[in-house]
Amino acid sequence: MAETARRGDSATVRPFTAMLVTTIIPVFNRPAMLREAVGSVLAQTYRPIEIIIVDDGSTDETPAVADALAREHPEVRVIHQTNRGVGPARDAGRRAARGEFIQHLDSDDLLYPRKFELQVAGLDAHPECGVSYCWTRTRQLDGTFEPHSAKRTGERVESMFPAMLEQRWWHTPTPLYRASLIQRAGEWLALRNEEDWEYDARIASFGVRLHYVEEWLVEVRQHSEDRLSARGLERAVLRDRATAHARILEHAQRAGITPDAPEMRRYARELFLLSRQCGAAGLREESKMLFALARDASGDRRNHAQFRLYALATKLLGWQLTGRLACMTDRLR
Repeated sequence: MAETARRGDSATVRPFTAMLVTTIIPVFNRPAMLREAVGSVLAQTYRPIEIIIVDDGSTDETPAVADALAREHPEVRVIHQTNRGVGPARDAGRRAARGEFIQHLDSDDLLYPRKFELQVAGLDAHPECGVSYCWTRTRQLDGTFEPHSAKRTGERVESMFPAMLEQRWWHTPTPLYRASLIQRAGEWLALRNEEDWEYDARIASFGVRLHYVEEWLVEVRQHSEDRLSARGLERAVLRDRATAHARILEHAQRAGITPDAPEMRRYARELFLLSRQCGAAGLREESKMLFALARDASGDRRNHAQFRLYALATKLLGWQLTGRLACMTDRLR
């Protein structure tokens, strides 16, 4: 069944269908991989399931493939929308989802057959946990697998924060969420870069505890095809990253992570680095904002002189030239 995306209904609260797993798949111009991704969900040993494909304004045969999948499989629904980016695409799926559990799946990745079976069972047995994650493997361009788990999915982590402040330490298809968390988190930001990190940090701010499955349940594939996120000019990417970083800091502070925490100190350095990059790209307001956030978030007094010197340099040279010089110095280190 195909639908046309409706806007303005993000606050609508829908009742969940008990034990149903909803998989949300945004896609842009990737028909063959979409079939494989949907096939990996249909191959799940667990039922009941539903699959929501969000065609983000594809210009090739992807819309026809998505509609064909919906005709062939009653579990599949399709939403067609104009191209707005991965965040709004996932949000269209969120608004349409009916399941008690939510799975995000990029169209170039695959789920292994027992993912839902093991993760739903884990969350059912551990009501104190809001998210279940698992071992995730990376397939290289030549078809071989990385020998180790992707990112930090080979480690047992009890809660999303503070680790989620340093990096998004899993891939998009790794976690299975309770829909109540997704509903509480609300609308995705209209960003084409780091929108997923910001969303997970928002969920982390709720104090979410994690369930862990020590089995390979997800495959992330490296490939040469175009990706849905981060297309466009470098300035646009940096602008989105600045927005995401500022929001991630808000979520961490709301969760009670203080400047003396090592994760916050490292994040303050990340904010300062991004401030320099934005300045070099001519994004003056973003650079100023990130600099102020980095200075306030830094709990290391040894950095205070560095911030004072940088502020003085911007007054003398301007934010762009100071950023360019600082980035040149960063590359030489």
